[in-house]
Amino acid sequence: MCSLTNSLLLWLSFSLLLCASTVPVMANKWPRGRSTRFYEFKIQNMRVTKLCNSTEIVAVNNMHGVQQRLSCWFDGPSYITQCPIQPGQTFTYEFTMIQQKGTFFWHAHVSWLRATVHGALIVYPKTGVPYPFKYPYVEHIIILGEYWLQDVVQLERQVLASGGAPQPADAFTINGHPGPNYNCSGNDVYKIDVVPGKTYLLRLINAGLNMENFFGIANHKLTIVEADAEYTKPFTTNRVMLGPGQTMNVLVTADQPIGKYSMAMGPYMSGQGLSFQNISAIGYFQYLGAVPNSLLLPAKLPSFNDNLAVKTVMDGLKSLNPVNIPKEIDTNLFVTIGLNVQKCGSKKPQQNCQGINNGVMAASMNNISFIKPNISVLEAFYKKIDGFYTDDFPGAPLKFYDFVNGAPNNIPNNTNSLNGTRTKVLEYGTRVQIILQDTATVTTENHPIHLHGYSFYVVGYGSGNYNPQTANFNLVDPPYMNTIGVPVGGWAAIRFTADNPGVWFMHCHFDVHQSWGLGTVLIVKNGKGELERLPHPPADFPRC
Repeated sequence: MCSLTNSLLLWLSFSLLLCASTVPVMANKWPRGRSTRFYEFKIQNMRVTKLCNSTEIVAVNNMHGVQQRLSCWFDGPSYITQCPIQPGQTFTYEFTMIQQKGTFFWHAHVSWLRATVHGALIVYPKTGVPYPFKYPYVEHIIILGEYWLQDVVQLERQVLASGGAPQPADAFTINGHPGPNYNCSGNDVYKIDVVPGKTYLLRLINAGLNMENFFGIANHKLTIVEADAEYTKPFTTNRVMLGPGQTMNVLVTADQPIGKYSMAMGPYMSGQGLSFQNISAIGYFQYLGAVPNSLLLPAKLPSFNDNLAVKTVMDGLKSLNPVNIPKEIDTNLFVTIGLNVQKCGSKKPQQNCQGINNGVMAASMNNISFIKPNISVLEAFYKKIDGFYTDDFPGAPLKFYDFVNGAPNNIPNNTNSLNGTRTKVLEYGTRVQIILQDTATVTTENHPIHLHGYSFYVVGYGSGNYNPQTANFNLVDPPYMNTIGVPVGGWAAIRFTADNPGVWFMHCHFDVHQSWGLGTVLIVKNGKGELERLPHPPADFPRC
């Protein structure tokens, strides 16, 4: 772990829990690490009781969320870099964290198991290096989640078989607790006890599947100091919004009268006509000295469709210091993102075509719905196995039009997408810019787009159709992120240098959109030296 420290903490939102497989996780010490940490995860079923019902859940699987430098074999997404770990198998994830510190998120990357198989990975600065902000009195990890009474693997299968959209989660949760707004949950509440006058660091992680969420604490300000494990200039706000997969560190000072204040997690839903869970999860931010039955002061979250509240937070995110951003671009990609409805081709349309206007729901990038192969793309690329993917993902949509105001919407007659396992190949060292453009086919929506293997500079974003003549770019101190919420009915521009060889998944972090095909793969070829080449696969690499 090079110049960082290298105290790694792993926290799970549930106890270490399919089939008693064992997953050792090792952070190795390439090239001159200071320390190595080993963690052993067991994967098995566990019964929990919530919302007046008992349900079996699964927890603990693949690693995800850090920059996998020369360790693409250990990135984790199923059928992209590996096949899923089978019952009885073991696999050691071995990776190095170079120049990285902060709050990271690891989770399963097969089916919708991320709902319960996830946790936090905290990397502290090396000894003697202070935070660039006031040292907190205490730190807390806050994992925002969604909870289903139904088995989530079965839920995904049913959604794909029906051709329709999923039902909303049965509850939102804060560190696994839904709070008193839900049935049978009056005592199922997460609580933080605070000392008056002290400042606390909250490490926020959104582990939800299909929703973005607002978070706030009644009568308290939140000062953002880190986003996606990168320091930011301090920005103070009443509430924040996180999409699935995003992390954010905030400082909060207990500077209010002694009492019990609510921590609230509520929905942000930017799409039109979509059903969602609208009951907030509640936790307690409780001052020492508050009487046991003191009145809970409610948090005021924005309305569920408050796009301005989201933009205000994004506007406040800047890198802590000026950064070195690629000014000259070698490869420009223009990628549309959005939903589709395919024509029904089933002989049982009532069962399989429950999408809009009796169609089948889908999603796409540049109108191509990504289909996962039955071996991993990485293995096919490394072993030069033909027939499992193509390298013709288009660098721009096949047709340009008014993506936001003039999108085709005669559902399902002109809302179809193409299917394919199409990838984009980049030479090592390529300076890349990607314009991500939301479209109004079916509905505009804020999409949390995540890129594996890299963080990137968010150099610009805006509403409407991207126009290079009028777009404003920040090339001085843009935020450095690994997941960007592409604004509803708008666009975002990201830049990075392709200096990490391997096969990297770029996808929407709404799991239902990922299941419908909203993703693609970037293949970065080897460079010239040993430190620019993908190593050989590990001996225990999972087989399909």
